[in-house]
Amino acid sequence: MRIKLVVLADCPHEEAAAALLRGALDDIGLGSQSFEVVMVESPAMAEQMHFLGSPTFTVEGRDLFDEPGRTAALACRVYPGGRPLPGLRELRRVLKEAAAVAIR
Repeated sequence: MRIKLVVLADCPHEEAAAALLRGALDDIGLGSQSFEVVMVESPAMAEQMHFLGSPTFTVEGRDLFDEPGRTAALACRVYPGGRPLPGLRELRRVLKEAAAVAIR
């Protein structure tokens, strides 16, 4: 399963996002699963990846918190409740769903 944490180079939430992702993977029994941190370096790259802001969590190239209709942006991402990161419970839930699809 290919998991990526996609960020801007100067994202102030990268470290917290990586810790959140590692914790969520550990919690759902995927502690040995690695993930890659990918830096979005240009507007073209953001458009190609349909990058909705930093940080973004993806599995197999799919944004775990996709927002249909939003355009790509080189900006900080805002999650529900105006937070810079999703909640741990939310991240665990979407990771479990993505893992179930990925192993089929």
